[in-house]
Amino acid sequence: MEIDYAAIEAERVSIRERYISENRPSSSARGLHHFALISSDVERTIRFYHELLEFPLTEIFENRDYKGSNHFFFDIGNGNLLAFFDLPGLDLGPYQEVLGGLHHIAISVEPSTWERLRGKLDAAGVPYQVESGASIYFLDPDGARLELLADPLGEMYGSRVM
Repeated sequence: MEIDYAAIEAERVSIRERYISENRPSSSARGLHHFALISSDVERTIRFYHELLEFPLTEIFENRDYKGSNHFFFDIGNGNLLAFFDLPGLDLGPYQEVLGGLHHIAISVEPSTWERLRGKLDAAGVPYQVESGASIYFLDPDGARLELLADPLGEMYGSRVM
C-alpha cells in the first residue's frame, strides 16, 4: 500500500486551521493526576522507577477495585504521578503495543538530569535509542516504552506545543 503523504499533510493543515488558534480556550482539566500502568513485579518496578530513574515512590496501598492488588505511585514532577497496579492472579501476559493502546510516555527532565539518567541506563545495561539529541527512548521492565525528554514542558524540539 502506497502512502499519500500530500494528503496526510493537507489533512494536518486542515486540522490545524480548524482547531488551533491564538485565542485558545482554557482546558476543562486541572492537569494529569496519574497515568496508570500494569506491573508484573512490584519490587522490580519500584527499583526501576525509584532507584534507576529517580522518580520517588510516594505511596502504595491496596487497589480499591481488586482485592490483593497494589496501587502505587511515583512522583514525576510538576504535581504529576505515574501509577501502577500489579493485579495478581490475572495472568495478563506480556506488554503489547496495539492500536488504541499506549505508544509511550514522555517525561520532561532537565538537560543535566537527562545526561545523568542516560549514564545510569548505560550502567544498568538498559538498551535505549537517542533521537534529536533530546530524547531517550527505552522500555521499562514490563515493556512499556518511555521517553526522557530534555526539552522543557510545553516545548518539543524547539517548538512551542503549549
